[in-house]
Amino acid sequence: MNAADIFRVGLTGGIGSGKSTVANRFVGLGAALVDTDVLAHRLTAPGGAAIEPIRARFGAAMIAPDGRLDRAAMRAHVFSQPQAREALEAILHPMIRAASEVEAADAARAGAPYVLLAIPLLVESGAARHRVERVLVVDCPESVQVARVTKRSGLTREQVASIMRAQATREQRLAAADDVIDNGGDESLLDQQVHRLHAKYVALGVARNDAQRQPMGTSPSPTVGR
Repeated sequence: MNAADIFRVGLTGGIGSGKSTVANRFVGLGAALVDTDVLAHRLTAPGGAAIEPIRARFGAAMIAPDGRLDRAAMRAHVFSQPQAREALEAILHPMIRAASEVEAADAARAGAPYVLLAIPLLVESGAARHRVERVLVVDCPESVQVARVTKRSGLTREQVASIMRAQATREQRLAAADDVIDNGGDESLLDQQVHRLHAKYVALGVARNDAQRQPMGTSPSPTVGR
C-alpha cells in the first residue's frame, strides 16, 4: 500500500495558533500525523541528509559546532536575503516531500483512517495544496498568537510580528480553508471541534476507499459532503 491510498488533511495555521495542540488531539483519536517541521529538524540534525547540501550552498558558518543547522544564523540570513530563503527551500522542500510520502505510506499500511499533514506554510506554498484533499486551518486572534509565542520563546513582540508578516495573513489562511478550528482559548470547545472533524475525516476516508474499490463501469457510492 502506498501513500496515495490514504485520505490526507493538510493542517496549517500561523505561528502560535496551536497547531501542535490540535494535531495531538487528532492523534489521540486515531489519526496519523506527518509533521513537516519534525522532518525538517531530522534532515538538519547532525548527519542529516540536508546538512552537506546546506554547507555547500551557504558555507560552514551556517552549521553549528555539533554538526546541526545553526537555525538562528540561518533565520537571520534568510530574513535579510529573500533569495537565500528560496535556495534553502530548494534544498529542503524536495527532501521533506519525499520523507512525508514515506511516512504517509507507513500510515496507510498501518491502517490509519486518514493522515494529517502538518504543513505550517501550506497556504504560502501553492504546490503543497495539491498534496491534500482537505485544508484544515487552526485559527485564533493575532493578539493571542503574539502572546503565546512571546511567552514560550522569549522573542520580543516585534520579532514575533516580523515572523507573522512573513507568513500568509489570517484572512488568506481562512480563505484557503475547507475546515477551520477556533483555537482562541476555550479547551472544551476545542475538543468538540476536533471530535466533530475527526468523525468527518474518517467518513470521508471510508467513502474515498469505497470509491477506489468500486468496479469500473458501476456507479460510485455516495460520498460525504463538504
